[in-house]
Amino acid sequence: MSAREGLALALEDLGFEVLPSQANFVFALHRQHDAAMLAARLREHAVLVRHFRQARIEQYLRISVGTPAQCDACCRP
Repeated sequence: MSAREGLALALEDLGFEVLPSQANFVFALHRQHDAAMLAARLREHAVLVRHFRQARIEQYLRISVGTPAQCDACCRP
């Protein structure tokens, strides 16, 4: 399993919808939580993700695939 696939599965276990990707990042949406709030909360824990304030993607986070430790930190509830 690739690091991207592992990250996607871990995010799905947390209730995220993850779009299919072949890139070095995933695009993920959580229907019960605001993406801007999630990005801010992750930043408080030194986990940086991209949040775009654009109409069609404002509830998605762009999460780069990092090392296993970085991916674990991102997916820690």
